[in-house]
Amino acid sequence: MRCLTHPLLRKLLSLPAQCVPGLGTPRKGAVLSPKQLFLRQSCSAGPGLVTATDMVNYWQKVFETNGIPEARESSQYIVSFVLGAKTSLDSKSLHTPLTALQQEQIQQLSHKRLQRMPVQYVLGEWDFQELTLQMRPPVFIPRPETEDLVSLVVEEELQKCENSALCFPVPVPHPVILEIGCGSGAIALSLLCKLPQSRVIAMDKEEAAVDLTRENAHRLQLQERIHIIHQDISHSSAKQLLLWGPIDVIVSNPPYVFHEDMASLDEEILCYEDLDALDGGDDGMRVIKTILALAPSLLKVSGSVFLEVDPRHPDMVEHWLQAHPELLLTLHAIHKDFCGKPRFLHIQKQSS
Repeated sequence: MRCLTHPLLRKLLSLPAQCVPGLGTPRKGAVLSPKQLFLRQSCSAGPGLVTATDMVNYWQKVFETNGIPEARESSQYIVSFVLGAKTSLDSKSLHTPLTALQQEQIQQLSHKRLQRMPVQYVLGEWDFQELTLQMRPPVFIPRPETEDLVSLVVEEELQKCENSALCFPVPVPHPVILEIGCGSGAIALSLLCKLPQSRVIAMDKEEAAVDLTRENAHRLQLQERIHIIHQDISHSSAKQLLLWGPIDVIVSNPPYVFHEDMASLDEEILCYEDLDALDGGDDGMRVIKTILALAPSLLKVSGSVFLEVDPRHPDMVEHWLQAHPELLLTLHAIHKDFCGKPRFLHIQKQSS
């Protein structure tokens, strides 16, 4: 805990903020120096004390002034992270004085956010389906809606097991799952946790993504049940991917943004994330078509493909499948995301 004892600082504290240079509302685009920042924090905290609430409120204003999206949430995440919490603090923590080291750490992380770095990269970790995963640029950041994609796969596998007499008396799903475009490993590792008997082959064309998935798998002690491949699905053959025999489920959150929409993405995405993980080509279906073309040679009969897509894609995918009857794939179901938009496709392989 840092106390203000210098006579000049005590005098400054007795003045209104607008009377002290640097203590007023920061100009847009301005970032206060450490000295100015400390004076502002000290003034808001009372006699020599700076609390978590003070820091959250201060950095929210700085973020707002500099046009940072989700200013309040960003400030809360950063302060909570430094204090060892996930996304929120209890009432006691909110009013506990911060140490000088904690204040410095909050300032360092907040300056990264001021550079429009996504908060997931700022913190270096993020939660997904109850797992804490390491994050670093440029590996694609998992979005909240993708948690629903995981839940759909889990529900399907549990339903299969309940319908199978082989699972009596205790249903134990044990599917072989292929994830295409694993990124940080969020989907693959969540499925391994939700389906304890499952095995996953996770592939990505980016070495940074493969390395991060491997790191997260080891941190979660799931490395024995996952095979991670550095490979582009566009250059893959069925033989390379059938490591454990025919696949029960293919799951992917592929690049599906229409190329013409890429320029309108948020600055955080354009500056920091791997744009190849987003750009789906002119119709957003470049990788989707590749996955579906390869799926029949990988899947068991009645095996499934689960995809996250753009809301415009369900009709486009259905028409594309109808134009390629030789694939023996049928659009089985369309599921909406939490905004009510058609976001997830369940496609099934039929018997010949």
